[in-house]
Amino acid sequence: MTTPSAPRCAALVGPYLSGKTSLLESILALTGAISRKGSVKEGNMVGDASPEARARQMSTEVNVATTTYLGDVWTFLDCPGSIELIQEPYNVLMVVDAAVVVCEPEPQKALTLAPLLRFLDQHNIPHVIFINKMDIGVGSVRDTLAALQVQSAKPLVLREIPIRDGERVTGFVDLVSERAFRWTEGKRSALVEVPSSVAPRTAEARTGMLEALADFDDALLEKLLEDVAPSTGEIYAGLTRDLREDLIVPVFFGSAEGMHGITRLLKALRHEAPGPQHTAEKQQGIEATGEACAQVFKTVHASHTGKLTYARVWRGEIADGTVLNGERISGINRMLGAKLEKQPKAAVGDVVAFGRLDSAATGQMLSPSGKVAAVAWPPPLKPLFALAVQPAQRQDEVKLTGALTRLTDEDPSLSFGHDPVTGEFLLWGQGEMQLAIALDRLHNRFNIQIVSHPPQVPYKETIRGAVTQHARHKKQSGGHGEFGDVHLEIKPVARGEGFQFTDRITGGVVPKQYIPAVETGVREFLSRGPLGFPVVDVSVTLTDGQYHTVDSSDMAFRKAAQAAMREGMPKCSPVLLEPIFNVKISVPSEFTSRIQRIASGRRGQILGFEPRADWPGWDEVAVLLPQAEMHGLIIELRSATLGVGTFEWAFDHLQELSGKLADDIVAARAQALAG
Repeated sequence: MTTPSAPRCAALVGPYLSGKTSLLESILALTGAISRKGSVKEGNMVGDASPEARARQMSTEVNVATTTYLGDVWTFLDCPGSIELIQEPYNVLMVVDAAVVVCEPEPQKALTLAPLLRFLDQHNIPHVIFINKMDIGVGSVRDTLAALQVQSAKPLVLREIPIRDGERVTGFVDLVSERAFRWTEGKRSALVEVPSSVAPRTAEARTGMLEALADFDDALLEKLLEDVAPSTGEIYAGLTRDLREDLIVPVFFGSAEGMHGITRLLKALRHEAPGPQHTAEKQQGIEATGEACAQVFKTVHASHTGKLTYARVWRGEIADGTVLNGERISGINRMLGAKLEKQPKAAVGDVVAFGRLDSAATGQMLSPSGKVAAVAWPPPLKPLFALAVQPAQRQDEVKLTGALTRLTDEDPSLSFGHDPVTGEFLLWGQGEMQLAIALDRLHNRFNIQIVSHPPQVPYKETIRGAVTQHARHKKQSGGHGEFGDVHLEIKPVARGEGFQFTDRITGGVVPKQYIPAVETGVREFLSRGPLGFPVVDVSVTLTDGQYHTVDSSDMAFRKAAQAAMREGMPKCSPVLLEPIFNVKISVPSEFTSRIQRIASGRRGQILGFEPRADWPGWDEVAVLLPQAEMHGLIIELRSATLGVGTFEWAFDHLQELSGKLADDIVAARAQALAG
């Protein structure tokens, strides 16, 4: 009897609707972790237990489930498939021994795997592909494999070929053992003779598998050249070595819904996937000896449990009550979806939820000394979509920031803060759906109802002309009055030079102690110019003035300066400025031509394009785009590129805006200020 290995961990990743959560449910049913398999429609699956997930019938956060297969402990991490939630699988993949990439048998959908496969290749994470839904009538496995190979930097190695009854797949031939199995509904696959109809394809595919292995094994290559058949043991040894070193990507197929091909997948993972010690050393640089340590990959704030820190133990044993990074653990839990099972300790390979570690953060390495270093963690994705948000009830304003801080702990691709120009409170993320989920969580968990709308654009204004304006503030009443008199020279400066104030007073006509008040009055006016927006790139010079020995004061000169600006600025041909962003759009080359239509429809200017570095078959298109046209860009871009197009953005410059569009913006601003 073989000795059980240390607990291992595999991620289930793939596009939306590929069947990852159904695959998890089938694995749990097959391994005896659950007595009855649930379904997405019935809302009774182990995964997707949150109200946000069940309302959408899709995964909105990672589902964690630990089970035992043939004596070995396995934790499966079922990740959301939406591209807007891809930060979650990126974080999860950093702590797994292997990933199962789940996809549908449709070649045209292979492109949707590009972001995940590139991430796996970049980080050298061992992974296999599971082509799901093979029992519902599909096209050629060969075509699907070819389409997937375009997206993978590593060679795909087919491990089995389908047996068909007409168009329907009814079983498979294992290319290593050369044995055939027929699927039976609700039962284990039955061993059958290899059908003569698939014998030629079996021989061809098996040769392809062996040749792929021989690319990394000189001894096997020599045998193949000499027509010496390698043993089954040699083939399995090569498959194991190459998967663990992330040299190849084995490809399996089946049906999560029909529970076909699941046993074969599990057996391959059991025999060929690396263990935690191998992963810790290869991926994390953690040697086998040293103090205990665990790495955080997820934070959850639950109303009934408080903060839970999901972590993978890389070394040693961690008992309940241990102090990690200066904080004492209050509970160690093994997870089966939303169900928590208390554990006295966690050992190497375990995936657990630690209780009450208030300071623990995603990516952090936890240890008694707090000094075990962590490898570089994937940075939070840059925001692509924003909403201005405010509580429907004023009394919720105080707790909104705390609630959002907890949500950003859970999902680092969310961010929030005040816009310094518009004053709006903005929530940033990867798309419309991700923010909708966040708003639902604010309501479901924290009882905060949110009102949201597209953010205002932080327009500015400047002037084209110059003027010298005189203004006097005089007020007389009983006792001391108010008196201030200024002559201001107002003129434009080059774009980007900002505000300049100069004092050219001679002869003390305005005493030096009042000059700062003049500048203050000017600055106060410039915060809202004649068009209603902050004024930039203006030079104001104090050239002359008068004062009264008794009635002059800072307040009087501040008001005089404001009056001069108020009267003079409209004479200087004020003009609206809109912010322009430099946007770098990344798309598969087949969609590059569509960017011209998207850019022109949003008043954009294409600067050029070039192949995207390290992404064969992708282009990067540089576009200048008004900020007013940025809202919803990611939605249109994904719609035009099978969901995989993305962009990065940065402020570039302010540009004059005139005509009806500018008039409408100014009119709307005036109405808003009046209201």
